[in-house]
Amino acid sequence: MTTTDKDYYAILGVDPKADAETIKKAYRKLAKQYHPDANPNNPKASERFKDVGEANAVLSDPKKRARYDQVRKLGAFGFGGARPGGTRPGTQQSTSFSFEDLGGLGGFSDIFTSIFDRGKKEEARKPSGPARGENVEYTVEVPFMVAATGGKVPVSVPINEECATCGGTGGAPGTTWKQCEECRGSGTVSFGQGGFAVSRPCPACVGRGRRAEKICGACGGDGKVHQNRKLEVTVPAGVDTGSKVRLTGRGERGTKGGAPGDLIITFKVVPHRFFRREGNDIHVTVPVNLVQAMLGSRIRVSTIAGRKVVLRVPPGTQPGTRFRIRGQGISREGRRGDQFVELKVEVPESLTEEQQEQMREFAESSGMKW
Repeated sequence: MTTTDKDYYAILGVDPKADAETIKKAYRKLAKQYHPDANPNNPKASERFKDVGEANAVLSDPKKRARYDQVRKLGAFGFGGARPGGTRPGTQQSTSFSFEDLGGLGGFSDIFTSIFDRGKKEEARKPSGPARGENVEYTVEVPFMVAATGGKVPVSVPINEECATCGGTGGAPGTTWKQCEECRGSGTVSFGQGGFAVSRPCPACVGRGRRAEKICGACGGDGKVHQNRKLEVTVPAGVDTGSKVRLTGRGERGTKGGAPGDLIITFKVVPHRFFRREGNDIHVTVPVNLVQAMLGSRIRVSTIAGRKVVLRVPPGTQPGTRFRIRGQGISREGRRGDQFVELKVEVPESLTEEQQEQMREFAESSGMKW
């Protein structure tokens, strides 16, 4: 089974709809279980470890995963197996191949190139010095009133940090290092068949070209540990579901002294039991009794500013009548909305005999029929 034949979801034992965190947990568990250092005399474990690393390399990257899913729908394509050094049985050397050569396939060549083409051009682009950390995107639920008026919310963001025990190397402190036997120190392996080969980072050494005699127990040889970073996020007044804020330098740490990435927060506003929002306007429904609607009244209505506004209800007000309280909506980008109050006339569910008689007398005197 080969790159395109393999079901990466089945290899990691996750559902095709699994989220990134589920995929990450499955990979870490299987990588520890099948790591060659933990199974020195088990070649099947080594092969399994390579499959797990290959699956994670694609499914952990949102863009690669999206394109892999597209290819996966098309079925298997029958490419050959992986061999260190990129040679095929019965041949002297592999022929360089790029999926860009499949130009006649239109958009499919772009898909294949993005997922499988790991040739010299990509290696040339790979930075050898300090690298900036990855951005982290996270969705935060915000109470309605905080979103409307602004404030702060506590957040616990799951994030990958460089392992403090091994300094990101993946090896136990003081361990010795040796050349990776799988890739022979090159850091890459090639998948080839039919006169071509496609290079990919070696899953055994994670592209390092060498392996530690003893892996780091804190990170399982991954070089990173999963942590929850706690912080307070300032919520600007007027944010709505889907609004974003970028916190510079609060993402994953860079490697080799590189700058950290950013934390991108997406807000999800929790609905309120009384207020509801439409743009910058606030809408509420206020119950009044039959007498208040018929004879008129004054009612007190809450606003998002925490104040109560006195609203005059004229005599004979009909159910569903709406009133506007100007300037009591949400303020955003220099514009402030209004608050709309809809009256809901509540009718008593039961009346005493005396009350029923009084209602009949009132109806007769008013010319009402029932």
